Amino acid sequence: MPVVVPDNTVQDIKWWHSATVYQVYPRSFCDSDGDGIGDIPGITSRLDYLQQLGIDIIWLSPIYQSPMDDNGYDISDYRAVAPEFGTLEDFDRLVSEARARGIGIILDLVVNHTSDEHPWFLQSRQTADNPFRDFYIWRKPADDGGPPNDLQSSFGGPAWSLDPTTGEYYLHLFSRRQPDLNWENPKVRAEVYAMMNWWLDRGIAGFRMDVIDYIGKQVDRQVVTDGPHLHDYLQEMNASTFGGRDILTVGETWSATPGSALLYSGRDRKELCMVFQFEHVTQQWDAVHGKWRSKPFDLAGLKTVFGKWQLALANDGWNALFWGNHDLPRAVSRYGDATGYHSQSAKMLATVLHLLKGTPFVYQGEEIGMTNMPFTSIDQYRDIETLNMHRLQMEAGLSPEEFIRGANESGRDNARTPMQWSAAPHGGFSSGTPWIEVNPNYVTVNAERAMTNDASIWNHYRKLIALRKAHPVIVYGDYQPWLDQHPDVFVYTRRLEEVRLIVVASFSPGQVRLTVPTELVAEGKCIIWNYDPSDKIEAEMVLEPYEAIALLTVA
Repeated sequence: MPVVVPDNTVQDIKWWHSATVYQVYPRSFCDSDGDGIGDIPGITSRLDYLQQLGIDIIWLSPIYQSPMDDNGYDISDYRAVAPEFGTLEDFDRLVSEARARGIGIILDLVVNHTSDEHPWFLQSRQTADNPFRDFYIWRKPADDGGPPNDLQSSFGGPAWSLDPTTGEYYLHLFSRRQPDLNWENPKVRAEVYAMMNWWLDRGIAGFRMDVIDYIGKQVDRQVVTDGPHLHDYLQEMNASTFGGRDILTVGETWSATPGSALLYSGRDRKELCMVFQFEHVTQQWDAVHGKWRSKPFDLAGLKTVFGKWQLALANDGWNALFWGNHDLPRAVSRYGDATGYHSQSAKMLATVLHLLKGTPFVYQGEEIGMTNMPFTSIDQYRDIETLNMHRLQMEAGLSPEEFIRGANESGRDNARTPMQWSAAPHGGFSSGTPWIEVNPNYVTVNAERAMTNDASIWNHYRKLIALRKAHPVIVYGDYQPWLDQHPDVFVYTRRLEEVRLIVVASFSPGQVRLTVPTELVAEGKCIIWNYDPSDKIEAEMVLEPYEAIALLTVA
């Protein structure tokens, strides 16, 4: 069914346009058997919680069989469930129970690489003429015996490892235990598509596609992302698997730009529904030390990025909206104020994001305002990237104290501490010892406490999720930014025919006196707020710390 958007172009209505996705990191969500590791039965036991929140889709980080070198993003069997997470029967029950509550399950699809324990790779490394050799990317050493070229791994160090069995190097753009698949081999692609259909036939609602912009790589030209055949592969994947099914697909694309996003998600491209872009994340990183030494937060820069993507995908393609995920710091710690104005800033961030055009993604614990973890020693970290980069950043000149500070601000383990369900030991996550420490603030920041408080962050998220379903202007209205260069406030409007939504939000820990553009002075209905509701946008406003308000008006 088409809908006419404000400039009279037509946009097809999809069920996922008004949906909200909730990401579960299975290892850290809910442990049902006391071994300290979250599992699938634990997720099933919390479906009522997610239904009450109002979410439509659960995205599961990888649950496949894996040696867990990178917490499941290194897959050794695509058609088996990791024993620590449960069984295939447990997964089928999760899909069934979720469907009964109106919730779909999407899986993390990791097909740029596998584990070095995958049978394909075990075969590939045996001999240079093995039938599976060309499933991966092998090269002879350089003339000096070193790596074929100077490609670097995202986890630090060379992207090539020498295999003594055949005397050749294999490519791994992440951990050395994550060899890259050779997508130029049609047999690889056929195996991947068959596996995808196997999961789709089990009733899943779609896929989140890990580093999907890497699959078109051409290593001899040192092209890692956006290779010349990337979109050919995605169109072939679409035609071979999900193209005829009504499911959600979202690609993780760190290299995407507003221009290339339409190649992935344009309505006539027959590729993906949407992509994650990370421009708002990387603009906060230091030019030399990356995320390990973050730059001061720049609201004007953030607004520029969000606005650019809203306008680029205004009438074709679709935005995936998110503050955090399993690779990023906690939103309220990175963009808000987790100590002085925890509740107010968490609600403000939710308001700003959920009222944009696109599909919102909530990372587990975000809805209760979970914060970054105050680690004090490198020994407390579990993430392979953090452990590898600790050594490399020390060599690059960071002090141990600087690195810990940077990791506590931006490291991946911030998002991976256990879900805080209650004030019980270990936050109610497990009756055993968790695989990684629980944030000590679980005593006050937990789901049980949040659900009993009408003014909680949790209930604010619940209202925003419901508003998206109730108001088409939130889903399809056009976007217009205001006061772009103001250093403290984020102001934008959404409009669909005669209905207008005005969003005003402060990113400041102090009061902000704001002169409002004349066009925005209006009366209407306040639909969400985090201080006191007001049915007016005045010409002069005083915004409280991290205040956010959204006013619905009708011309």
